[in-house]
Amino acid sequence: MTATTATLPKAFVWRRLHSLMGLWLVLFLIEHLLTNSQAALLLGDDARGFISMVNGLHNLPYLEAIELFLLGVPILFHLVLGVKYLLTSESNSRKSDGSKVSLPEYGRNRAYTWQRITSWILVFMLVGHIVKFRFLEYPTSAKQGSETLYFAKVNMDNGLYTLAERLGVQIYDKDAIEQEKYIYRKNDTKETFREISEGFLEENSLGITGPAPTNFDPQKQIVLNSMQRFEKNVEWVQALDHYSLKPGQVVVQAKDFGTASLLIVRDTFKNPIYVFLYTIFVVSACFHAFNGFWTFLITWGVVLKAISQKAMNKFAIFLMILLTLLGLAAVWGTYWINLRS
Repeated sequence: MTATTATLPKAFVWRRLHSLMGLWLVLFLIEHLLTNSQAALLLGDDARGFISMVNGLHNLPYLEAIELFLLGVPILFHLVLGVKYLLTSESNSRKSDGSKVSLPEYGRNRAYTWQRITSWILVFMLVGHIVKFRFLEYPTSAKQGSETLYFAKVNMDNGLYTLAERLGVQIYDKDAIEQEKYIYRKNDTKETFREISEGFLEENSLGITGPAPTNFDPQKQIVLNSMQRFEKNVEWVQALDHYSLKPGQVVVQAKDFGTASLLIVRDTFKNPIYVFLYTIFVVSACFHAFNGFWTFLITWGVVLKAISQKAMNKFAIFLMILLTLLGLAAVWGTYWINLRS
């Protein structure tokens, strides 16, 4: 007799990997909405909790690798397989002429249908959300002296004047940027400064053979530091000039990434259209995540008994409602309640 080795069907393996990536994204959603809600829930605190948490995440080592492998890859994997399953699945909770099975009286069948509906919503809104906040409106940065400053383009409003003062933010309109450019925009100024610096260094090295002297030269330190400061000022002006401003738009300069991000979020939710779209986005994401979470528990055999399944279903619904409220707090409360002025 020959022994045969049982192998798992590929479809089964892909389903389980899709499920695991979904669970990981549920955990990320919890963190993401907890962070965003602090832009609104800590009323009167100017979203200090949001700023602190965003700065903590932004200062993580190897942030780009973390975003790519711990977020980008799971999102792409779950999204691509999800679309494949969407195109091959059929709902059985809708009324039918008898040619298809129709069982709308069962709650799980209705949940299955809404899981597919929210999937299509999330496919488009998640892509748009990532493009908007991670690429199109991601804060830029530049050095000025020993500081790293962060910049964002927002629409001006009266409340921004007082909020900017409380957050230590500088506001530059088109005229102010042109004034800063006027100081540094002449190319020969930079070249002249560099020629003077290099001439000084060359003059001080004449007659020296062999390795460079190791003694400390205070004059050399002054020249090199002055040249570095000048180049950083040029970098700073270029960062200001990076944005193409329309009438009513300004560039805000913040001392940390979290504050710049907060002003971008505030500017987004100042627009009623975005409030409406993100309301749908948050509700869809929370339903999809926690309905999927309950399905994960059943699929993986975490809960087997009927009484346990009912209890975990109630727990999943509780988490769904809680996270939905936190997400909607960020959407509706960031500008209209907490940071309007």
